[in-house]
Order: sequence, then structure tokens, then C-alpha cells
Amino acid sequence: MSALAATDGRIPGKRNIRPLAAVLAAITVSATGTRVSAIAVPWFVLTTSGSATRTGLTAFCEMLPYVLVKALAGPLVDQIGPRMVSWRTDAVSAAAVGLIPLFYSLHVLSFPLLLVLVALTGAVRGPGDLAKEVMIPEAARLSRVPLEQATGLGGAAERLASTLGPAAGGVLVAALGPMPGLVVNAASFAAGSAIIGLALPRDPRHGARSGDESEPADGSGQHGYWRRFGEALTFLRGEPLLRGIIVMVGVTNLLDAGFAAVLLPVWAKTSGHGASALGLTGSVMGIAAVCGSVTAAAVAHRLPRRAVFFAGFLVAGAPRFLILAAHPPMWAVLAVFAVGGLGSGFLNPIIGAVIYERISSRMRGRIIALSDSIAWAGIPLGGLIAGAAVAAAGLTPVLLVGGAAYFLVTNLTGLRPQWREMDRLRDRRRRRDNASDAAQGRAPEPAAAVASPATTPRSL
Repeated sequence: MSALAATDGRIPGKRNIRPLAAVLAAITVSATGTRVSAIAVPWFVLTTSGSATRTGLTAFCEMLPYVLVKALAGPLVDQIGPRMVSWRTDAVSAAAVGLIPLFYSLHVLSFPLLLVLVALTGAVRGPGDLAKEVMIPEAARLSRVPLEQATGLGGAAERLASTLGPAAGGVLVAALGPMPGLVVNAASFAAGSAIIGLALPRDPRHGARSGDESEPADGSGQHGYWRRFGEALTFLRGEPLLRGIIVMVGVTNLLDAGFAAVLLPVWAKTSGHGASALGLTGSVMGIAAVCGSVTAAAVAHRLPRRAVFFAGFLVAGAPRFLILAAHPPMWAVLAVFAVGGLGSGFLNPIIGAVIYERISSRMRGRIIALSDSIAWAGIPLGGLIAGAAVAAAGLTPVLLVGGAAYFLVTNLTGLRPQWREMDRLRDRRRRRDNASDAAQGRAPEPAAAVASPATTPRSL
């Protein structure tokens, strides 16, 4: 990573924000459509079948291929280049999603056919999401934006999609039914494909020259697929901090998947609030999360990562489950979701910065793919487990157990000593960047520009 400027943290040199802006725009557009679909598909299954189990099975059939293909796609993204992978997979995703409303209008959309189409969508969406994620650090370098600001803006883009998507999805589903939401999703994938294909220079990727979509010419590109995949496993075995992040996020992702795919829709239906409540709660949390992510982009490089990380999980996780179990008025639900969204906005920028600064550029695709897929491994099961649990025990007990599990996982994990490395890594990176500055005749970054473990109090 290039060194930070001496006064304000910016990377020296003339800025051209087009690469980073294009990646962020593609993330926002395609993720917005996905969030619309995340409301439309479960609501379609729930209202046509009345089955929470079928609703969970639909989420499983989309997320299992997503996780598996994303895990295996890392070496190919490193070899082919993320730009090419991104625009091609988004194009296929647009076609796959578009077939659902087409077949429904022709009266040939059976439940098994729906499962096949959502599975195909998940399988191609995984590599596309991975490719966009891999492009962020190199797009930040080309745009001369500090890494933590770039990851903060990337988090803001995702959170903006979480705001616009549920709002649009809730309105569309409530007014016109779920199929128009899927048309919007297909159009968003097509737009994301066009943005990446037309707006980015050939290969804004880590460790590659502009115009070069192959792996670096250091011999690594000659390794076989499984050898490259094994390098990622070996790397993660030697990184206890990354392993800790992956395991904790994996458990919370499982709980979040069950909450979003089953618990929240069932609550909306049984409480009488309807599909509009799904859009309203998602939008309120999304707006707050955008504010959190933008704030993180501005100040995260000055804050103690570990304290902010666990505080964010404390307010973003368990309270959402517990407030729905209490059957409060709608304003109380929205207040809890707003506070949770604000805290969650800080999480992905911190996780992204820690991961990017630990991984060699030539291995970034395969390691991020493997890390994400392990962290997402429970997501396909989340809907299934939640659906079966609600069918067996009812909604309120499942919400209470889910909230308690979320609280214990996100608090007990933080007691392990490797989490202190979150702040130490940044301090070492700053010293390395200052040494690079000195070697190139640039002024070093002052100690006050980045929070140092020696001077910053940590409460967790």
C-alpha cells in the first residue's frame, strides 16, 4: 500500500477517482437489485405456499451454490482477472433472474423450477461479488485513496444498497406483487455488468499491471489450480486473527440469514404489518448503516479497531431479535434497527482493512474467496434451521434463542488475545509506510494521524 500523506492521510499524487467510483457504483447497483430480490422471493414463496419451511428451502438453494462456487472461484479470479469475471457473471445473473418472472407470466414456474433458477443465480453471483470485492484495494490505489477510506466507502455502498433495495422491494411487492421486484433485480445486474465492462481500465486488480489480466509473471501463475487453492489454506492456518474473524462472522451470518430469510418475514406476516414492514425496517437500518459507514470512512483510521468492532456487534446483533420477540409498537422496532444499523456500518470497513493489509496482492482473490466462503458457510443453513425451528417451536422462542446466541458469540469471542492484533497491525503498517516514505524522500505520516495501541484506550 502506498504511504499516507503527512497531513490528512491522503495518498500523494494526482487523483483519478474513476476506478474506485466505478467499482462502488457497480456494487451499489447490483447489490440494490439483490436486496429487492431478497424481499420479493421469500414473500412470493411464503404467500403462495404458506410454508416457512419452503421459504427457508428457497434461501438454502440460492446460498449453498453461492458459498460453494465462491469458495472455489478464488484461484480463477486471480488467474483470469476480477474485471472480466465481474462483468460476465453479472450478465449471466441478469439472464437467470429474468427467467423467473418470464416463466411465471407463462404459467410454467413450478416450485422445483424456481429452486433451480435461484440456485443458478446464487452460483454465478458468488464469483461476481468476489471479483468486485477483490477490485477495491487496487481501485483505491489507482484513485489514490487510503485503504481504510476505500473500505469505508465500499461499506457505505453496500449499506446504501441495503437501504434502497428493501425500500424499493417493499413498495414493489406491496403494490404490484413480487415479480416486478425480480425484473428490477435483473436490470440491476445488467447495469452492474455494463459499469464494470465499460468504465474500468483493463484490470484494476491487485498486483497486476494495467492491461494485464493474468497472474504476475513470478511463476505463481504456473501453479495448478489446487496448488493455488492450497496456498490460501496454508496462509489462513498461520493467521489466528483472521481465523477468529472468520469463525465469529460465520456464526453471526448464520443467525442473520435465518433472521432475514424466515424470522423477519414471519414476524411481518403474523404481526399484521405486511410486506411494507420488511421494506421499512430494512430501509431504516440501511440508512443508519450508511451513516455509520460514511463516518467510518472519515474517522476509522483514528479509532481503536477492536473496541469499535465489538461495540458495533453489540448494538447490531442481539437487540434486533429481542425487540421482535417483545411485540412492541412499530416505532420501537424501528429505533432498535436504526441503532443497530449505525453500529453495523463500522463492521465491514474494519474487517476489510484488516484482511486487505494482511494478504499478498497476488493471492488476494483466493484467500478472500476462501475466507468469505467459510464465513458464509452457515448462511444456506440459516433459513432451513430457522424455518424448521419456527414450525416446531413458534416464532417468539426462536427469536429469544437467536438473540441470546448472538450476544454470547460476539462477546465471548473478544476475550481471546489475538484480537489485540487488530490495532497492532495498523501500527506496524504505518511504520512500514513511513519507512517507504523516507526511502522515497516523502514526509512521514505523523503519529497522531493513526490511532496507536500505545496511546489509545481500549475498553474491550
